[in-house]
Amino acid sequence: MKLGKVEFCHFLQMLALFLCLSGMNQAELTRSRSKPYFQSGRTRTKRSWVWNQFFVLEEYMGTDPLYVGKLHSDVDKGDGSIKYILSGEGASSIFIIDENTGDIHATKRLDREEQAYYTLRAQALDRLTNKPVEPESEFVIKIQDINDNEPKFLDGPYTAGVPEMSPVGTSVVQVTATDADDPTYGNSARVVYSILQGQPYFSVEPKTGVIKTALPNMDREAKDQYLLVIQAKDMVGQNGGLSGTTSVTVTLTDVNDNPPRFPRRSYQYNVPESLPVASVVARIKAADADVGPNAEMEYKIVDGDGLGVFKISVDKDTQEGIITIQKELDFEAKTSYTLRIEAANMHVDPRFLSLGPFSDMTTVKIIVEDVDEPPVFTSRLYSMVVSEAAKVGTIIGTVAAHDPDASNSPVRYSIDRNTDLERYFNIDANSGVITTAKSLDRETNAVHNITVLAMESQNPAQIGRGYVAITILDINDNAPEFAMEYETTVCENAQPGQVIQKISAIDKDDPPNGHQFYFSLTAEAANNHNFTLQDNKDNTATVLTKRNGFRRQEQSVFYLPIFIVDSGSPSLSSTNTLTIRVCDCDADGIAQTCNAEAYILPAGLSTGALIAILACVLTLLVLVLLIVTMRRRKKEPLIFDEERDIRENIVRYDDEGGGEEDTEAFDMAALRNLNIMRDTKTRRDVTPEIQFLSRPTFKSIPDNVIFREFIWERLKEADVDPCAPPYDSLQTYAFEGNGSVAESLSSLDSISSNSDQNYDYLSDWGPRFKRLADMYGTGPDCLYS
Repeated sequence: MKLGKVEFCHFLQMLALFLCLSGMNQAELTRSRSKPYFQSGRTRTKRSWVWNQFFVLEEYMGTDPLYVGKLHSDVDKGDGSIKYILSGEGASSIFIIDENTGDIHATKRLDREEQAYYTLRAQALDRLTNKPVEPESEFVIKIQDINDNEPKFLDGPYTAGVPEMSPVGTSVVQVTATDADDPTYGNSARVVYSILQGQPYFSVEPKTGVIKTALPNMDREAKDQYLLVIQAKDMVGQNGGLSGTTSVTVTLTDVNDNPPRFPRRSYQYNVPESLPVASVVARIKAADADVGPNAEMEYKIVDGDGLGVFKISVDKDTQEGIITIQKELDFEAKTSYTLRIEAANMHVDPRFLSLGPFSDMTTVKIIVEDVDEPPVFTSRLYSMVVSEAAKVGTIIGTVAAHDPDASNSPVRYSIDRNTDLERYFNIDANSGVITTAKSLDRETNAVHNITVLAMESQNPAQIGRGYVAITILDINDNAPEFAMEYETTVCENAQPGQVIQKISAIDKDDPPNGHQFYFSLTAEAANNHNFTLQDNKDNTATVLTKRNGFRRQEQSVFYLPIFIVDSGSPSLSSTNTLTIRVCDCDADGIAQTCNAEAYILPAGLSTGALIAILACVLTLLVLVLLIVTMRRRKKEPLIFDEERDIRENIVRYDDEGGGEEDTEAFDMAALRNLNIMRDTKTRRDVTPEIQFLSRPTFKSIPDNVIFREFIWERLKEADVDPCAPPYDSLQTYAFEGNGSVAESLSSLDSISSNSDQNYDYLSDWGPRFKRLADMYGTGPDCLYS
């Protein structure tokens, strides 16, 4: 049989594939020096080393090492002179070689997903010389994959959403599973998808993993969430393949497919007529199964007899319609209202208009209930006027109120005294006539705002309030006066006709046409020779000089009476005195000094000189006081001289154990104890702290009078010395005498002690304690009596 070129090429490809998949476990590496050699009938190739790829199955579970292949060299004659060594990845740890035969084995279980291939190097050495007989060659051991990994959803579990009422085939979400097996070998990594849970609502594309809707008109209001279980299986879904699953939670999102509907066709509410304006009358709500923006509604009153009395608004949180009052209700005027209210969706989806109009109507009837209302005044504010000259009891005006209820109860009036604290007005309880109760003064209070109370006779708790503004009309009852306190001066060098002051006037009254004042000098001042007055006809006047030659020595102050008349009817007048001082002025006419006493001072002696002299006198007085004080506080020496340093010392009695030599072995404070506390004058700058220690268990022994007096004198001197430094000092007078509470510190009198202690053992302590033994011993002879 002859093969063409095409058929021959196909034959070679099939042969190569067969060798790779079935016979590579027995591959060998051979080398030939003279002529190349291969075992197992492989194709000859003219090169030194011919390497082949070894294949090893992963996950081998046998107990014996797994045979991988064999290395062989033509130099090896089989006499054991050649040894084979292996190096590279996994050599010795995973792969071992028989150095005699060249057989390669794997000693550990291999996982392709951890490492797909290993690169090693082979070497043939002379066993005696350990030198290579062949060049080193590199080869690869490839791990052959098996289906040992199931598909995994690395991003699961999934959540997704799709609008309700979506058509069939609407894409929801895509899931993806990965398989760690070799995608280039067999079908171990070829995954197909299927749905295990979620049918018949959803489906999944087997190859892509895209989940789609499988049923039309899925309604969120019926069921808003679905749990799907998706499976991914390798080996193209065939039997024996591995699989993995994940969950997908699909939520149906809302669309506006439900129109609003009122649960009832009509509503009725009762409200009292006293309900304040802007109060809530009722809350109504149209039901809408949608949520979010699709359930947002607007309400409006489309018809009825309460269009101007009530209004409706929407609560954004609850989507309720809130009916509130716009005007006050009056049972006596109208007892009920009827409203036609419409509720409509704000966001309508045109796709669902066929489901009906997205609005609804209802009727609301509001019944007004009668309540006992307080009296109502005919006017909210009464304006009245009265002259401030009105006498007590003058009628100002009348207020009127009535009971709006059907009973029309009689009304009684009174004034809220919190608005009329001074009780200027009275009101007749039955008629409502307001009269004056006291004299009025417009200048004190021009307008009085009072509150009038009206209460029902049958129910005094029902009180209505009316407001009255009473304006006080002005009369001319205040005379004019100077607008301010003037400080007028005239220079000594003033010329006749010189203006020295311009004056004006004020009047507390308020005439309708404004003020008009007239100025003139009084009759007794009209003929004075010093000043004159000129009325400027504009409610001001000017004061001028009539002569020159004013001198402070002659007269330093002038008093000018000015007569002012207003234009009231009847007119009022007053006399105001202008005080004018004569002053020394500079060339510009500015006053320098206005004191007449300045001429009495000696020539050349100014006020500054007098102040300097006074300051010097005061300084001298302060220096004298300081010198006297320092002399009185002259300090005395703080340390006693040698002659006055009298103190007692502790008597030393030979060297009996060193007790008397140790001055710190006893309490010195006991030697300073005094039985008598004396009141002495204490120093003002130092508080002496002297503690008097007493031991009440000791018997009291009279003090030596001489030393006791000595210590008290020293203590008194230290306390009352005013020149002593501002710190405490301690002076110790250690007197050991008959009066010492601490008794004797010496052991000389110890033999007379009543102690029961036996000191005979001191005789056994040696010569150094012989004297103590003689003093305290019980022998017949004693050194001291």
